[in-house]
Amino acid sequence: MNILIVDDSRIIRNVVKNVLEEIGISNENIFDAPDGNAALEIIDNNSIDMLLVDWNMPNLNGLDLVRILRGRDSYKKTPIIMITSEAARYNIMEAIKAGVTDYVVKPVAGVVLKKKLSPFLK
Repeated sequence: MNILIVDDSRIIRNVVKNVLEEIGISNENIFDAPDGNAALEIIDNNSIDMLLVDWNMPNLNGLDLVRILRGRDSYKKTPIIMITSEAARYNIMEAIKAGVTDYVVKPVAGVVLKKKLSPFLK
């Protein structure tokens, strides 16, 4: 299973990567990108099975990335979990309307992230 972490914070990407490795995802199957544009480049050149996406990023934000991916037939059902500091109810509703599969508010605890990921891990 290939997982793409999209966050403009290298620290957050590393924290999420560590959680993924703890639950048995090989480092070889973890990709990361600092924004939506870099994520699209990775997606266009690799088979990605799940995305963990921040909302607020430069260039192409996470919400717009989700909308783009949901417009592609090959990513209509791919699990996309938004990991963000946007915690207001209207933000959560907007993300759900855009097509996120689940939503995690930062700071993210490893146990919470593991619980959100578990239904999608093969």
